[in-house]
Amino acid sequence: MSVEVTAANPPKPAKRTSGMAGIGWMILTTLLFVSQDATMRVLTASYPVPEVAWARFTVHLLLVVALVAWRSPQLMRSRRPALQMVRSLLLLATMLLSSLALRSLPFAEVQAIAAMAPVLVTALSVPLLRERVGWRSWAGVLGGLTGALLIIGPASGTFHWVVALPLASTLGNALYQICTRMLRGSDPPVTTMFYTGLAGALITSVLLPFNWVTPDPAGAALMLLLGVLGLISHFCLIRAYAAASAATVAPFGYMTLVWAALFSLTIFGEMLSLSTLAGGTVIVASGIYIFHREHTRSRSVAPDSD
Repeated sequence: MSVEVTAANPPKPAKRTSGMAGIGWMILTTLLFVSQDATMRVLTASYPVPEVAWARFTVHLLLVVALVAWRSPQLMRSRRPALQMVRSLLLLATMLLSSLALRSLPFAEVQAIAAMAPVLVTALSVPLLRERVGWRSWAGVLGGLTGALLIIGPASGTFHWVVALPLASTLGNALYQICTRMLRGSDPPVTTMFYTGLAGALITSVLLPFNWVTPDPAGAALMLLLGVLGLISHFCLIRAYAAASAATVAPFGYMTLVWAALFSLTIFGEMLSLSTLAGGTVIVASGIYIFHREHTRSRSVAPDSD
C-alpha cells in the first residue's frame, strides 16, 4: 500500500524533534507498508483474497480495541462517524484491488503505480477540498500520469485489462487520503485507527463464510503478522508526521519503490523492466516536485503566483 501524504490527526507536540527523526520514522513506515504488501502477495497465492483482508482488518481492530479499552472506551466515539466509515471502506477497497493486482502483475510494477497516489491527491484536492493548485503543480500531476503510462502503456509489454486493478487501487488510496485530510482535527489518532479497521472487519466477516480456507500454522502466523504490520505501519506514520513537517518527511514516502525493488529481486525473483524503472522515476520526480511547490507556497507570505 502506498504511504499517505498526511497522517491521520497527528499529535501536535509543543516542540518538534529534528527532521532526521521524522525521516527515520517515514523510512521505517515505507518498509512496513511494502512488507505488508509482500505478505499479502504470499498469502493470496494460497488463500482467498477476502479471507486475507479479513485477517488484516480483524487483527488490526482487535489490537486497537484492546488499546482503547485500556485507555478509555470513550475513544470509540467519533465526531464524524460517517466519514470515518467511508474512509475505512476506501481502505478496504484499496486493499482488495491491490491484492488482486499482486496476484497477476509484478510486485515492483504494482508498487510503482501505487506511488501515483500523492499525485492524484493533488489533483483531487481541487474539486473535493477546494484547494488551489497552480499550473506548476498541475505540470507535476501531468508528469505523474506520464510515468504511469510508461509503466502500463502498450510499449511496456504489460498492457492488459488487469492494469486497471492497481490503477483503481491507487485512486481508492488517494480518496482515502482525502478523507484523512477532511478528518484532521476531528478525532484523536486512536479513534481514527479504531475506525480504520472497523468497516473492513465487518464487511469481510460477512464474506468470510463463503471464502474460507482453513490456514495451516504458517498461514495463520502470516495472517497475524499482516494485521500487526498494518497497525504498526500506521502508528509509525503518525510518529513521522509528529516528529517533522510534512514537507520534510513526505518525499521519503517514495522509499517504497526502493524496498519494492529489493523485495522483487530477493523474495519474488522478479527483474525490474526498463519501463517500470523509467515510469517509477518520472512518478517520483513529479511527486517530489509537487511537494516542493506546496512547501514553497506554504512558506510564502504573498499569494502564490504559479
